[in-house]
Amino acid sequence: MFDQPLHGGLVRHFKLSVRTIVWLLLALLTLVPPALAQSGNPSGLPLPRFASTRSDPINVRVGPGTKYEVSWTYLKSVIPVEIIQEFDTWRKIRDVDGAEGWVHQNLLQGTRAGYAAPLMANGEVVLRADQSDSATTRARLGAGFKVIIKQCDGVWCDVTATSQDPSKRSTSYSGYVRQEELWGVYPDEQFD
Repeated sequence: MFDQPLHGGLVRHFKLSVRTIVWLLLALLTLVPPALAQSGNPSGLPLPRFASTRSDPINVRVGPGTKYEVSWTYLKSVIPVEIIQEFDTWRKIRDVDGAEGWVHQNLLQGTRAGYAAPLMANGEVVLRADQSDSATTRARLGAGFKVIIKQCDGVWCDVTATSQDPSKRSTSYSGYVRQEELWGVYPDEQFD
């Protein structure tokens, strides 16, 4: 033991210590919850997800910050959007037309809204009194008609559709729409 150079023993001891530290770090990483390991998602909520605009007007920007140019402006509130990316307090959104841009998280809300998206071209979405294709028809919604989505069970969504006549009087219809005929929910998504 005394005939070995001191330098060689220190190197061997150092390599053993580094190897032990690396193994300990790897073991600790397996204990970190996946939500904490995903640093690219500041909110911790799943991506992508649907939300809606909170107020009006809302500027949609080309990048995540006020220093970026405004791409377009939403003039109405409760417009359904899909959040596809997060950066700090900014959310990259996609609208029904596929346009993408950035808005501040405070300009979005969890209220679910959607658009009628008929399966047949030039068709209508039937708003039914109950969760059945044979239930009474309450209204027929043209493509792009906005609805507020209360809940979905994976097949049917409970929605409210409101229309306004030229004299600004509103009429609301509540009922059920097949989930596959709405833009604003994912197939088989369930929530209440």
